[in-house]
Amino acid sequence: MTAVVLVVAASFLSVSPALALDKVTFGLNWLADAEAGGCYQAVVDGTYAKYGLDVTILPGRPEGNGGMLLLAGKIDFFQAGDLLGDFLAEQRNLPIVAVAADFQKDPQIFMSHPGVGLDKWTDLPKASPAYVSAGGLYSFYAWMVKAWGFRDEVVKPYDFNSAPFIVDTHSIQEGYLTSEPYAIEQQGHFKPNIFLLADHGYSTYSSMIEARRDTVARNPDLVQRFVDASAIGWRHYLYGDNAKANAAIKQANPGMTDGQIAYSIANLKQYGIVDSGDASKLGIGAMTDARVKAFFDEMVKAGIVKPDTDYRKVYTLQFVNKGIGMDLSRK
Repeated sequence: MTAVVLVVAASFLSVSPALALDKVTFGLNWLADAEAGGCYQAVVDGTYAKYGLDVTILPGRPEGNGGMLLLAGKIDFFQAGDLLGDFLAEQRNLPIVAVAADFQKDPQIFMSHPGVGLDKWTDLPKASPAYVSAGGLYSFYAWMVKAWGFRDEVVKPYDFNSAPFIVDTHSIQEGYLTSEPYAIEQQGHFKPNIFLLADHGYSTYSSMIEARRDTVARNPDLVQRFVDASAIGWRHYLYGDNAKANAAIKQANPGMTDGQIAYSIANLKQYGIVDSGDASKLGIGAMTDARVKAFFDEMVKAGIVKPDTDYRKVYTLQFVNKGIGMDLSRK
């Protein structure tokens, strides 16, 4: 029945799109940027429409809370951060579930200055100071302290201003793979050492597509179409013509530059953020029980998550691991 409806709808998209498409709002966790490029791509190249969806992308704000918008029913899907947020949401009994993982690796990084004895990951615990945000202090940095011997006593607050790090050559600073290193190159005129936490055991998925549990239960077909179309959008964005998607990103975020977008895309590809690991075998958005369980165990060991948290409730494999995006060749 569903298949018949989709075929009929597709045949009439050009005649009456308002009647054929399901309206969906996708909330971002930050301003429009290349880290949401696959979804912008799926809007502008008609992939969402092909899947019977009329998608509005709602950029986030520094003071915004997309998770609350999702819970309140103001948006249909939300671009969450990583699995840790889902574990903590479950501890509060929030009815949210991750339905796909667009990023196989969390882009969270630390940076150091080259040539001062901080060129290896195992050198970083001796650095001082360490510029860490309030959120990072109680999440990934808490894991770094437990797993790798980093020190709380050397932490200074990172307020998203990299000037202190640029000046102090023996400091380290947190960042996002696609953002802070570019800013350092532009402002500090040097290339920092980049250490991706995912390459050192911080095994969470990231850029999760989240939905309310009632949406998953009542309208699984809608969820499946959004997950599939988003996966295809990511493949087209990374390896196809993304000019219109980038124009849409800049329109939504006038502060975004072509240089920043190009840098972000290059690093997403170089580090395999979207299409490495499970995604290379199972399709973009892939998740596995083993990977989620392993990260949960790490967070419990670090004392960040309560051991009695029912981590199995925070995600579902119902909509992923179907090979979506694997049949589209890279360019």
